[in-house]
Amino acid sequence: MNQTAAATAEKGDLRHDWNLEEIEQLFALPFNDLLFQAQQIHRQHFEPNTVQVSTLINIKTGGCAEDCGYCSQSAHFDTGLAREALMAVDEVVSAAKTAQEGGATRFCMGAAWRKPRTNDMDLVIAMIKGVKGLGMEACVTLGMLEPEQVQQLKEAGLDYYNHNIDTSPEYYDKVVTTRKFADRIDTITRVREAGINVCSGGILGMGEERRDRAAMLQELANLPEHPGSVPINLLVKVPGTPLGDTPDLDIFEFIRTIAVARLMMPASYVRLSAGRETMHDEAQALCFLAGANSLFYGDKLLTTENATTDHDKALFQRLGIQAEG
Repeated sequence: MNQTAAATAEKGDLRHDWNLEEIEQLFALPFNDLLFQAQQIHRQHFEPNTVQVSTLINIKTGGCAEDCGYCSQSAHFDTGLAREALMAVDEVVSAAKTAQEGGATRFCMGAAWRKPRTNDMDLVIAMIKGVKGLGMEACVTLGMLEPEQVQQLKEAGLDYYNHNIDTSPEYYDKVVTTRKFADRIDTITRVREAGINVCSGGILGMGEERRDRAAMLQELANLPEHPGSVPINLLVKVPGTPLGDTPDLDIFEFIRTIAVARLMMPASYVRLSAGRETMHDEAQALCFLAGANSLFYGDKLLTTENATTDHDKALFQRLGIQAEG
């Protein structure tokens, strides 16, 4: 490994000038060495046995105009998912209260839109204020945003905006054709410049190469500010989508990506997101060792299955992990 990457791995410096070759060198480290370095850096910035817990719900289901090849909610694919209207505000706040009682400190709301319409924003703003009124952090993912919509979210007190970049710029058009990679970066920039925390990560196992995984992390780490939260998803293969038959990703490659994300973005929360329901407890334990320190509680993530809350609590107890709160 070159001297710059080695020094970063030892110090936990916040860098925004990563090149692809040194990231690939991190990926190529012996597995034990990579996890050892990642755990050392993790302990410089976080309590080692504490995990931040969020809950994610779908506030508007199906009928999305985008053609993301992994998504059950795209109007382009027949996945058997029924289209549903935007939830009522009181239903969302009630769900947030239940999540809070279960130990979640952040409530994330997702809507299947390319971008929100003007007349949808009032209801979303009311949902955010309702969640904030419970003393929880509020996060939304609504697709692309116009500057005035970003300002509305800021004024409502939104804590985090999720906008995943999904994969590398080079592989992006293999996954989505209805928007450009630059569209994602534009929205992230607007959110960050408004002073809202950015939540942005990607999906692994979509047929990409390791170099794409490295390039995805490069894009995130070289932003002017690292995302406060970096969700790392394992593809959930939905029948009827173009990626529904993609070969499984080696779980050790997933864990390596967690560790490299931790080394490159030392002070960010790295979140285990979609795909946990297929992971063995041993794999999740290695993810925590690699620097993951956030996850979603709840039996569903938007429309796909998730590990159950009871199972997560039991795993936390077995590993001596506490939920942040």
